[in-house]
Amino acid sequence: MKIAIIGTGNLGKSIAKGLITNNAFESLYLTKRNLEELQEFSDIKNVFLGTDNLEAVKNSEVLIFAVQPRHFEKILQDIQPILTKKHVIISTITGFSIQKIEDTIGEKNNILRAMPNTAIAVGKSMTCICSNSHANGHVKIATSIFNVLGNTLVIPENQMQAATVVCASGIAFWMRLIRATTQAAIQLGFDAKEAQELAMFTSEGAANLLITSGNHPEEEIDKVTTPKGCTIEGLNEMEHKGLSAALIQGMVASFNKINTIKKEQI
Repeated sequence: MKIAIIGTGNLGKSIAKGLITNNAFESLYLTKRNLEELQEFSDIKNVFLGTDNLEAVKNSEVLIFAVQPRHFEKILQDIQPILTKKHVIISTITGFSIQKIEDTIGEKNNILRAMPNTAIAVGKSMTCICSNSHANGHVKIATSIFNVLGNTLVIPENQMQAATVVCASGIAFWMRLIRATTQAAIQLGFDAKEAQELAMFTSEGAANLLITSGNHPEEEIDKVTTPKGCTIEGLNEMEHKGLSAALIQGMVASFNKINTIKKEQI
């Protein structure tokens, strides 16, 4: 694939690194106003750095936009005259609906939205993808790109707000749980470095158990809990203090807030 990343900031760099590591492109154009920040890519074969978005678009088929929201509409207006049927447009910009993109460049373009999270930097993103009807046949292109950077799930656009809470904000929610586990481990006698290591890798192990087995979390919980044991004692105390309820209520509050922000933008 001939790919261009328009606006190669932190997210764009992470995408580029994943594509380069997996040799997942024929050519890769990276654009940014300040090219000094992209010098780590300067000597890589078939990777081209530039400030000219039009040149990148002309020489590419898949266009991944990772620019700041306030610049996106102007960039779309600039490239609109040179867009062709071959172009697949993938926006990672929060708050820009497919309808808004169509209003700028036309509904007959292949338009997709991708919502990765910050774990993309280590190849572990959970990325949600949606598309307009014109791009239905190109969804596999987007999934193939983001699958080298973690996992993907194709959803309807009306679920993208909820996906932002579960996956993007979800990174912060899980960090807070890991932090709490670290604090408990310190109270139980481990030093701070040991405590965080115990919390991090136990969390990773729990997730991988579910990913590998396909089991429901309660199935794995049942394997750890024994009658009158310490695990069920701890779990019950957490539930008495509202662990599950607090997490659910927090995510719903986040979802309500993101919908308020969307209405204010409209």
